[in-house]
Amino acid sequence: MTNNLKRLLRAVVAMPLLGVSMTFAQSSSTPPLTNASSFSKTSTLPSIFPTPVSMELGKGNFSLGKSVVLVSSSTVDAGSSALIARVLQDAGVKTVKTAKKIPKNIDGTYILLGTHADAQVLDAVKQLTSSVDTAASGYTLASKPVGDGAVIALLGKDADGLYYAAQTFRQLAARTAFPALVINDHPALPIRGTIEGFYGKPWSMLEREKHINFLATLKANTFIYSPKDDPYARDRWREPYPAATLKELGQLAAVAKNNHINFVYAISPGPTVCFSDPKDLQALLAKFKVLRELGIRSFYVALDDIEYKQWNCEQDSITFGPSGAEAAARAQAHLLNAVQADIKKVDPTAPPLIMVPTEYYDAKETPYKEALRKHLNPSIVVQWTGTDVVPPAISISDAKAATKAFGRKTFLWDNYPVNDYGESSGRLLMAPYMRRESGLSQELSGIVSNPMNQEVASRAAVTGVVAFAWNDKGYDADRTWKFAARELAAWNPEVSEALLTFFDTQRLAPTFGTHPWQAQAPHLKAILDEVEDVIAYGDVNSRKAAIAALAQHAARFADAPNVIRNGHVDKAFLAEAAPWLDAMVLWGKALASTAAGLEAADSADAAATGHFEQAKKFAAEATAIQSIPGATRVEGPIKLADGVLDVFIAKAPGLISY
Repeated sequence: MTNNLKRLLRAVVAMPLLGVSMTFAQSSSTPPLTNASSFSKTSTLPSIFPTPVSMELGKGNFSLGKSVVLVSSSTVDAGSSALIARVLQDAGVKTVKTAKKIPKNIDGTYILLGTHADAQVLDAVKQLTSSVDTAASGYTLASKPVGDGAVIALLGKDADGLYYAAQTFRQLAARTAFPALVINDHPALPIRGTIEGFYGKPWSMLEREKHINFLATLKANTFIYSPKDDPYARDRWREPYPAATLKELGQLAAVAKNNHINFVYAISPGPTVCFSDPKDLQALLAKFKVLRELGIRSFYVALDDIEYKQWNCEQDSITFGPSGAEAAARAQAHLLNAVQADIKKVDPTAPPLIMVPTEYYDAKETPYKEALRKHLNPSIVVQWTGTDVVPPAISISDAKAATKAFGRKTFLWDNYPVNDYGESSGRLLMAPYMRRESGLSQELSGIVSNPMNQEVASRAAVTGVVAFAWNDKGYDADRTWKFAARELAAWNPEVSEALLTFFDTQRLAPTFGTHPWQAQAPHLKAILDEVEDVIAYGDVNSRKAAIAALAQHAARFADAPNVIRNGHVDKAFLAEAAPWLDAMVLWGKALASTAAGLEAADSADAAATGHFEQAKKFAAEATAIQSIPGATRVEGPIKLADGVLDVFIAKAPGLISY
């Protein structure tokens, strides 16, 4: 057992768990607390997110019990150790013991931890299953009732793989019964995560830390720090960070490392940089040197959203010739190649430099792309946002075209669910991650999501992005979306349903054009369309039933914000979504008044007019609610199921003549 794991488990001893402290010993001598015979002989296939590459059920179930024995190798790192300790605590395990190997007679729950570098653990796993995942960052998790107990083996191809096995174990341990199964799993893409790359109010350091912890649960491995409104990373990039900010960045990088997340620091010198000036090169390298001393090893130069057809200095004109797209690409490659060379010189094992080009979307051949392809060091990673800045879809053929245009597989910067542009005004973007073609993993080097200014609200979409990047061929957008709601609801069914009802009102996915790439409120629209159809084509009884059902849905709709606010939902989400939840209450009341009006109208009751007027009043109040000042770059009135709910409420008074 590693010193890291021993130290962490000793730390857990001191923490009260359901009023009882955890105790530890070096071997098992107490009666078994795992009783496989008390469970049903049948077992059910669990839902694991992201979806594993392969998962097969064995026979039987068992409980972790109140006591487990850890058999851990020296290849277990601190992050995996800490995660396992938390999982066992959360699962109600009160006693964690350690042993050097599994005994012949199993009398409790034994958990093996290690990587392929540990022969003992590898051999033990092969006793449980003949199939072992050998892909980079892959893992095998095998479990089986044995004798009077059970054995669970977590085997990583490497340290990252073991950590991902531990994250899968976390989901399995939350179940009442732990099934016998074998999971072989590995990521489809080597880079998966988030880029904080939006304009407007940046996340706080606490929000970033929470987001990194969230990414870890999804087996993401990348967080790119690139807030457009960090002055020391853009407008004042040559200036050193204040000591307090450096300390916070170092702490954030440490959190990321512990979660097996690569913390990438991005700088945006484009608006003022002189590409041929050795002083500017040294300023970049000096910035990276300071950050490297904090433990940050991965760097990024962003050259997006800049004017590239005129030089920032006369020296560039002399060095690269007249300004223009082609000359700009040569100048950028000149600077980036020098930065990459320094990175490899200082830290030969560091990840390669990442860059986002000035022409970062579409894959059309241009003088800029041709020059960049020709002159940029082939090891430098190039980001690409797809067929547009906010692409409605991305296909394999699109990615292949990008590979050809940039001379390497591109790293997808997916501008969803970012809401810092005009078309997203007044919206939270919470649709499932869709219209990215299965098989893209073969044509990309990675995917990161550009989220909203609202960190927690972004998670519904980011969950889909990361799950797709892990296993695009096994990705199910709708099921992953529902999983995200359940996670936010702390797995309370009523709160989950309320959140999905709310998510549906924020499902529209805009682009820079007039046609969104996902329609607004499809679930609600189906309900309202059905009511309208029954009124148009149904008989008296079916109309009454449809209107009554509408009234019931309106009551649930209006109450959903209350259910969400009274559930165990992250308080930060409640703050981020507050005006939308307020608007939802009013729109729910408007819908309820509309249902009352339809019911009265169907009975030729003149009271219908009053109900419809009341609905109009509630709708006006809802429409007047504004987004939180300063929360996003683009502000405005709150939009909620717009084009669906407002249209139905306006149309309803004319559906039945009374």
